[in-house]
Amino acid sequence: MRWFIPLFAGMTVSQTVPAPGTIPMMRFECSQLVHDRIDPLVNPGLTPSPHLHQIVGGNSFNATLAHDLPTVSTCTSCTFSEDFSNYWTAVLFFRAQNGTFHRVPQAPSEGLKGDGGITVYYIPDAKNKTSVTAFKPGFRMLVGDAAATTPQPARKVCHRCMPAKGDNSNINCGAPDAQELPGKPCSGGIRTIITFPTCWDGRNLDSPDHKSHLAYAEGSQANDVGPTGTCPASHPVVIPQVMYEVIWDTQGFNDKSLWPADGSQPFVWSTGDQ
Repeated sequence: MRWFIPLFAGMTVSQTVPAPGTIPMMRFECSQLVHDRIDPLVNPGLTPSPHLHQIVGGNSFNATLAHDLPTVSTCTSCTFSEDFSNYWTAVLFFRAQNGTFHRVPQAPSEGLKGDGGITVYYIPDAKNKTSVTAFKPGFRMLVGDAAATTPQPARKVCHRCMPAKGDNSNINCGAPDAQELPGKPCSGGIRTIITFPTCWDGRNLDSPDHKSHLAYAEGSQANDVGPTGTCPASHPVVIPQVMYEVIWDTQGFNDKSLWPADGSQPFVWSTGDQ
């Protein structure tokens, strides 16, 4: 599987007071800002970029990172109005039986209001609140590899065939989530969860591949929600876990007569991957 998810963060993370027995987190909806073939992180200044993205967040987003975007933005498509960061992902398409491609729209997560886009989570460590370091202004990171041609380790990127309503369970890629996109119609659309690394080298706000300054935690708790597990010695600084939740509204494509004649899974990413 090829999956490409960049993040540009330039905010300080606050923390809400959790109810007993729950994980403290900040969760907010970011409506659609634009769909465009630009990627200032991986392909700065290149227009058009190799593939289409859906972008949410601050209104200064453009094809380059000549400035710190959040410091220039004057408004945001996110309901958390203090966050001028930008978040973007690849776009999902439906490949119809007649060979045409149709962009799959996004829907807000259950219980939230918005115009498509992404639900963004910032999750601190529920047990060691003082050990988590806030993101520094200008921090950038990326998950996935748009050029990969073979399946990659899941590392908490997963998909779920959603019921019409009432499924908000286990956002940590537990069953019935899978690395592959569902091969059947989903009455509530497809939910994609993308979780970012929680271990930082403590020095670099970015790296040439936009990933090497970060690492995923290790150990038996590494797959729990939040910055759990043990950070490797090379990346000892714990940062909040950023997580995306994207609801792809596939209900308009549930008619099996539209699917490929061989019954194969019909959804494809803008990177060209299925």
